[in-house]
Amino acid sequence: MKNLPSDNNLPINIDLPLANRLSGLRQYALEPFVRILFAGESLLLLLGISREELVGSQRDLYSLRVHPDDIGRYNRLIAGLLSGEASLCAEYRLLKSDGSSVYVRDSAVCERLPNGELIGTSVLTDITDIKMENRTLSMLGDAIPCGLLNYTCEKQPRITYINDGMIKLLRFGRHEKAELDYLEMYKSNIFLMVPMEERQRFSKYLSRVMSSDSPIAGEMTLLRCDGTRAHVFGWVAKRVGENGEQEFQSVCMDITDRYRSRREAENGRYIKALAEVYDKIFEFNPDTNTLKCLYSDQSSPFKSFEGIAMLMDDAIDRWLLGSVKADDQKSVDEFFRAFREKRLYQRDAKPPQIAYHAKSRDGSFRQYTGVFIKADESVSYFCCRKSQTPIGTETRPDGDILKEGVRDLVTGFSDGIAAFEITPGGLVKPLFAGENVCEFFGYTSEEWLPLTKSYTPVESFVSRSEASYEDFLMLLKNGEAEFTYFDYRTETRRKIKAVCSQRETSAASSRYVLLYALHSLSEGSSGREEREEHHVFIRTFGYFDVFVDDIPIAFRNKKSKELLALLVDRRGGYITSEEAIGFLWEDEPVSPMTLSRYRKVALRLKNTLEEYGIPDIVEAVDGKRRLVASRVHCDLYDYLSGKEEYSQSFKGSYLTNYSWGETTLGELAGKEM
Repeated sequence: MKNLPSDNNLPINIDLPLANRLSGLRQYALEPFVRILFAGESLLLLLGISREELVGSQRDLYSLRVHPDDIGRYNRLIAGLLSGEASLCAEYRLLKSDGSSVYVRDSAVCERLPNGELIGTSVLTDITDIKMENRTLSMLGDAIPCGLLNYTCEKQPRITYINDGMIKLLRFGRHEKAELDYLEMYKSNIFLMVPMEERQRFSKYLSRVMSSDSPIAGEMTLLRCDGTRAHVFGWVAKRVGENGEQEFQSVCMDITDRYRSRREAENGRYIKALAEVYDKIFEFNPDTNTLKCLYSDQSSPFKSFEGIAMLMDDAIDRWLLGSVKADDQKSVDEFFRAFREKRLYQRDAKPPQIAYHAKSRDGSFRQYTGVFIKADESVSYFCCRKSQTPIGTETRPDGDILKEGVRDLVTGFSDGIAAFEITPGGLVKPLFAGENVCEFFGYTSEEWLPLTKSYTPVESFVSRSEASYEDFLMLLKNGEAEFTYFDYRTETRRKIKAVCSQRETSAASSRYVLLYALHSLSEGSSGREEREEHHVFIRTFGYFDVFVDDIPIAFRNKKSKELLALLVDRRGGYITSEEAIGFLWEDEPVSPMTLSRYRKVALRLKNTLEEYGIPDIVEAVDGKRRLVASRVHCDLYDYLSGKEEYSQSFKGSYLTNYSWGETTLGELAGKEM
């Protein structure tokens, strides 16, 4: 190794052959003024100049090569080295001999020689291609009417770039502080902008892009800042980011209007099928807090209000007070309250139903049956039907029997419904099918739409189905049948049931067949319903995070996340409301206000855990809460178990997010000594 005086124009402490090969190497004195001592061959070739044009002067000739717009960045790098920083990095442009510019990343270190001279050593990396690509994308992204995102390849991806188109698509304002704070949360975890039901699919897409090195395109639903949903078409690809590391890039086009038009057409056919069974159909939309009558018979007073959106609470109150019998008002009120509070739907259960008495047009009270049916993740239909005879009358008109099988079907399905009409001549016209059930028939959503506009022979219609033509003939003969199909959304096999509105054909009227999915079937199961089990991993060493089946929980409320961290820190022990408040709001005393605030935080935590299917990991008794340690896997608990394979998992940091974790950190550090 050489250790030569600086005026020899040779690198200090670096072999000369190596110095000439190192990318853009230069060495320079920092005191009493900056001057170049050595310039490697690769740097001279990069700039297209001779060594004499950089080295040997009593002034900083290199700074003259820095682009005038970037001289501030270069000066800050030099100032940082002079202030005692051991190593620094900066990006700026250099001017070549032909007048063009090149982007470089300057990685610099400094050392003081035995003779007291302060020497800086820099290696330059040419990042022109990366910078120009990003600049082009930024200019393009700000000009084209679509969203552009770059985000990291971590388990909890962070957004590194978002263009104006994406910000507008997500409806973020530029001057609202609350919205800007929310945008920062989105940037810290991209899963926050993905609805719960889409997150697992999105995570799988990212894994496929990462492993296959090829982009994936498709439709997605995103959560906007205002709580509404946007539907986009786009693709995910992998690229090299500005820091040289791999990252994902997505381009999204807003297709919300087209999606709504398509859904409206599908829902129209769906409503037509349901109208064969029910007297009234109401649309409940919690996102907009509205209720709308979609269908009612001609004699109904709701006929004049069809298609008009009303405030949900007002409409329910008026209906309760004006129509429902006094004895049933309490139970009906609780039924709708449970819907508004999202307590009504149960996993893999039949749709929620209620029986009640209401005043009919002639002033008498009749018995009604109502059922909530999910149209999608936001909208539900409340469908109600009155008995065909007054209360206490045992007879029933024969015409009502024709709809009895269909009524039993619709009140029993959970998701994945389809309906089609069969004419006396054996022609089929589909009325409606959910996206998953289309797969059962062997059609895509795009192929299904033309079928709804014409009649098709039964044999042709079922030719691509997972069931045979003979199976459908048996369905028409017996009035009902069961099949199995693969649900591509949940990636499970499901059982599907079909019911025909009447067994025998009629020369005068069509028959209606409806199909619906019963439940998931695990491989090799006997058909018995099984509850899905989730693997929960809790990370406490470093920053606190919780993963469900390798997908990070995207907490929308920071305090609810901190409450869960507090329960983890207690290692299965109960914590009271007062104790929790002392940690969550250290500077505020326990008061009715903080108790109310704490109850809201606890409720948000409960709702979040329910969304991810793991509500049983936290137990609440008389206002006290604890983590059920046996239902989770936690790095802290593994380390404290004393098992050899976990002995090196603690690296000196614990619950970095929270200052109150220092007590346990001290215990862990003492255990290490």
